[in-house]
Amino acid sequence: MSLRGVIDAVKGREKRLTVFDPPNDDAVAELREYFASQAVRIEEGTTDSGLSGYVVLSDEHDDEVLAAVDLRHLEGDVAVGPGEESAFAPILEHLDGTTFTSYDIPRMMAATREMEDRAWRVGSGELHAGFQRVEAIRAQKGVYEDLATEDIDVHAYCAPSDDAPDIEGVSIHQEDTDEIRRSWFVAFDGGGDPADACLLLAEERGEPDDRRFYGFWTYEPTTVATVIDHLQEAYAIPA
Repeated sequence: MSLRGVIDAVKGREKRLTVFDPPNDDAVAELREYFASQAVRIEEGTTDSGLSGYVVLSDEHDDEVLAAVDLRHLEGDVAVGPGEESAFAPILEHLDGTTFTSYDIPRMMAATREMEDRAWRVGSGELHAGFQRVEAIRAQKGVYEDLATEDIDVHAYCAPSDDAPDIEGVSIHQEDTDEIRRSWFVAFDGGGDPADACLLLAEERGEPDDRRFYGFWTYEPTTVATVIDHLQEAYAIPA
């Protein structure tokens, strides 16, 4: 599966969150803000089902009800407050730890650091990072030199260039493919523990002067493995 194929597959797992009889006029807007980075669509539902003051998470494809949360005890503040984590835990459990959003470069950098830091803390395993351009690899040379001092098999990807840096311990793959030119990704296999696997994957879309990236990050090990398997197969990297 290509990198774009993985993005499309995650997008296809979108869930629906239906609000039945909201407790106040702002509830739906606050829910949309709270779940803005999740693969979930927010809508209002009629009360003829008998549900009142609830949000119900269901599957987009077969309408199976996955979870329900009573909003009334949140006293009208559904998106902010110390009780929000426990209140929405039944819903978040069904979102597979996957977020799906459009990010600018500063936010992409922040998410990238989370993936790199996890690999650093584990100190072993396999890390794949797509930079799109060789200039981005040069800008992050120090970070990847440090990562390579650990027991981590580090692979960096970019479009072909005559000016690729030499980073000790890092395998640099210059690939003339559309997905490498357009994709920003960091995939870490967890160093032997699937619970530590993580992935950021996004595709650059829109105008060149307004670089935004559409994609997701996840801690779901099967999705991480799918991306790493694709990179190994497509670019002849020994597993």
